[in-house]
Amino acid sequence: MAAGILVDGGGNVLIAERLGDGPFHGMWEFPGGKIGQNESAVDALERELVEELGVRVTAFEHFMNLHHEYPDRRVTIDFYLVTEWRDEPTGLEGQQLEWISIGELDGAKLLPADAPVVRALQDQQILS
Repeated sequence: MAAGILVDGGGNVLIAERLGDGPFHGMWEFPGGKIGQNESAVDALERELVEELGVRVTAFEHFMNLHHEYPDRRVTIDFYLVTEWRDEPTGLEGQQLEWISIGELDGAKLLPADAPVVRALQDQQILS
């Protein structure tokens, strides 16, 4: 999987509501998704952000890779800091979007796999 941490000029990050009827419905996440066959993580990141948010990434850097075990599966996610993009992010799949400061992320209902990312952002003071 590949996920983007979109960072605005004020140091806020974009989180997206998780849709569907699964166990994580209504929680929040960094936007992104599955890496397709014969697709790189960067290609998946760019494709997913176009499909989900309608934005074209123009500047990014790899932030971290993590593995997380859910009760029913294991996920591997490449996270990228996205600092520049074209067009305004919009919830093209009907999901709500929210710009939130790193300090507020602790209170957000993020997916369990995103918790280490929040800690890393805070520890490294990426956005301060």
